[in-house]
Amino acid sequence: MPSTHDPKTPAWPPRSAPRLFVEDRLAQGAMVSLEGNQANYLSRVMRAKPGDAVILCDDATGEWVARMESADRRNVTLTVGERLRPREDVPDFWLVPALLKKDRFDLVLEKATELGVAAIHPVVTRRCVADKLNDARAQTLVTEAAEQCARTALPQVAAPVKLDALLAGWPEGRVLFFADETGGDPAAGAFASAAGPAALLVGPEGGFDDAERAAIRAHPQARAIALGPRILRGETAAIAATALWMGIAGDWK
Repeated sequence: MPSTHDPKTPAWPPRSAPRLFVEDRLAQGAMVSLEGNQANYLSRVMRAKPGDAVILCDDATGEWVARMESADRRNVTLTVGERLRPREDVPDFWLVPALLKKDRFDLVLEKATELGVAAIHPVVTRRCVADKLNDARAQTLVTEAAEQCARTALPQVAAPVKLDALLAGWPEGRVLFFADETGGDPAAGAFASAAGPAALLVGPEGGFDDAERAAIRAHPQARAIALGPRILRGETAAIAATALWMGIAGDWK
């Protein structure tokens, strides 16, 4: 059937419309006021002007198109129009990465968000070079990544915990795939054979020490996996294994 869209009529909203997550719960006809960095981004960086479309998400109701009513670099006002999509259901998959150097962990946060994880639970191990996470910076990184890749649901970013506390409080019914550099079941087969909620534990630059490895392997929910014949950096292992899980058991199937 031929398209009924008039090629001379611009699509609404245009594909180039900027995307932002906002704190307000959205509804058709609501007025949204943005200040600070978001106002500056729309008015100065994107050069949006009254009448332009902006895509808004609230991490609750989904994705909406809004029309800019007024703008300057300090304040932007928009009117919410129709809802474009409901909030997405993401696979019940947690990434549990050991803390890395800041730039490398930034990459993990960004790519895990793009790949579709539901939650990121940082863990502190004996060989970690960092033991703290800037919560505000982490939230900004995952929010910007979600805006870039058109997610409508933000991943939860938990506060870092030590490995022993993580294992002690691990929820029943969630398999904990453990990327063990000393070997384990091939990752692809392990992901394909395990149903239900899942998580992936990945170590720091120096790996896990013997006592940590023994404690993880002894946990009833843990399953050691191997990520191929090469030694991977922490960020590479986290990103590659997450992509593999999404392709086999997640929403890439």
